[in-house]
Amino acid sequence: MPKKTVRITLPDGSVKEFPSGVTAMKVAESIGSRLASAAVVAEVNGILIDLSTAITADVSFKIHTFESEKGRQVFWHSSAHLLAQAVKRIYPSVKLTIGPAIENGFYYDIASAPFHPDDLEKIEKEMAKVVSENYRVERLSLPVSEAKKMFKDNKYKLEIIGEEAKGKEITAYMQGEFTDLCRGPHTPNTGMLKAFKLTKVSSAYWRGDQKNEELQRIYGIAFPEKKQLDAYLAQVQLAEKNDHRKLGQQLGLFMFHDWSPGSPFFLPKGTVIYNELMKFVREEYNRRGYKEVITPQLFNKALWELSGHWQHYKENMFLLNIDGEEFSLKPMNCPSHALIFKSKSRSYRELPMRVADFCYLHRNELRGVLSGLTRVRKFSQDDAHIFCTEEQIGSELDGVIAFARHVYVEVFSFSFKAKLSTKPKKAMGDDDLWKKAEAALESALKKSRIPYEIKAGEGAFYGPKIDFDVRDALGREHQLATIQLDFQMPLKMGVEYEGADGRKHTAVMIHRALIGSFERFIGILTEHYGGRFPLWLSPVQVRILTVADRFNDYACKLQQKYAAAGIRVEVDDKAESVPYKVREAELDKVNYILVVGEKELKSGTVAVRTRDNRILGALNSEAFLDELLTEVARKK
Repeated sequence: MPKKTVRITLPDGSVKEFPSGVTAMKVAESIGSRLASAAVVAEVNGILIDLSTAITADVSFKIHTFESEKGRQVFWHSSAHLLAQAVKRIYPSVKLTIGPAIENGFYYDIASAPFHPDDLEKIEKEMAKVVSENYRVERLSLPVSEAKKMFKDNKYKLEIIGEEAKGKEITAYMQGEFTDLCRGPHTPNTGMLKAFKLTKVSSAYWRGDQKNEELQRIYGIAFPEKKQLDAYLAQVQLAEKNDHRKLGQQLGLFMFHDWSPGSPFFLPKGTVIYNELMKFVREEYNRRGYKEVITPQLFNKALWELSGHWQHYKENMFLLNIDGEEFSLKPMNCPSHALIFKSKSRSYRELPMRVADFCYLHRNELRGVLSGLTRVRKFSQDDAHIFCTEEQIGSELDGVIAFARHVYVEVFSFSFKAKLSTKPKKAMGDDDLWKKAEAALESALKKSRIPYEIKAGEGAFYGPKIDFDVRDALGREHQLATIQLDFQMPLKMGVEYEGADGRKHTAVMIHRALIGSFERFIGILTEHYGGRFPLWLSPVQVRILTVADRFNDYACKLQQKYAAAGIRVEVDDKAESVPYKVREAELDKVNYILVVGEKELKSGTVAVRTRDNRILGALNSEAFLDELLTEVARKK
């Protein structure tokens, strides 16, 4: 007999009973009217469903609003349908293809003549009409034959139906006069999609293949409330102003050239930042028991076959033919560190062994995805590998997490959260070892009380991992650190030590990078600080401005004294007015601007102001130098 009631287990562990067939929305309403009004989608037993779906079995239940990642993705996918409906109303002859949610918004690919900015304004007005009409969004389950008939004039949809068919029914979603092929789920109505903005148009290829037809891609963003949209657009405007590619050029930090795509040139000022970051990491390594090595960049394919990279990562490697054999530029350091470990017999007394490496790496990223410093082909990492016993895993993970917290919170004032990525479909090694590694990482996160979410199936091919997302000054999140626990590669490569029992044991390998790519980190920091780097990182920390030529000697003596103490200092003795030189120093984002003239020469002082135009007044030149050195040491 069919169940008369169903038991619904809520996220807090409480259980409610409802008549069988209760909709997800009714359950949401029973929890609270505020939650129900904000509800975007429901989740039962880990699967997202429409709020109109009837529940006929005992389930665990959760509501997602726009505040959750899953809720946002559904909201944005529904917004893509809203866009498509408006486009079809205005341009009935266009052919719709696909319209997914993406990391920050949505897009829809459309077979059409090129769209122009004026078209986007027209489409937005029509989208607003659809929102005001507040159509109910209904899920349709169609036999394959009916789906083909419904979309008979759209070859793109027919191709999708052909792939999805396999004897199953096809799902579509209807809102008003508009129906689109879709798996769903979706928001319950179009009225929820109150605030949106179409941001740009670009060309795209069907299925991302240049051999296929060129399409028009319209991008957009949407929010439940206009104030959220306004805040987002203001943030975008600030982000554009702080774009590291623009600031890098303005401040003379780095450059690129078409003859070496994806490989940045760090100019003298940018090299200062690079070296200061590396110096900071080296100092931390010295405190935390890491030993730095330098390893080759070019290896025979035999190494990559042994490590598993040839089978699992070859498409991302730069391959060369040398003396009739295949070689590759190194995309990562782990196999070369395993070779160092294996270069002599090791005892358990030598473990943990923490090996650090700043060697350049090369990865064959597609040219179309290269972007400034954040997506490059040649880079260096604060890369390290810890070889340890199974008993040492917990303490080593604790140490790495504490190290990450120091870097992000204490030095750079980032907030951060974690993601735990588990075994992917294409993985090497034994299931039991994967489970053991996943449990160890999760235990470390719980012990450290770091909020985390699980990313099922997104681990590396050799082991599960923890990734850290940091939030910058503009409120954006960036994935930086990674900690990977690896039982597989040491086993595959024969990374062994002699235990206290006199027998051979396979070492465990912890892969970790906290800053990650120095290139990407510098790009993120440039935007985070808007080019206004803290004193310890700043390429030019002090600029001394002379009031007239007769004070040049005093300025030069100060420069020599400050430089000898380790301060990066310049003298501006150009025949320009002081206000002009001050403004120039502010645009160059120099931390401290010192003006020297008659008064300063006689009293041995400097007139100090900051790049933010704060006037600190006349300070003794020796005392101010001490203040500078203290600020540099504090790294604030």
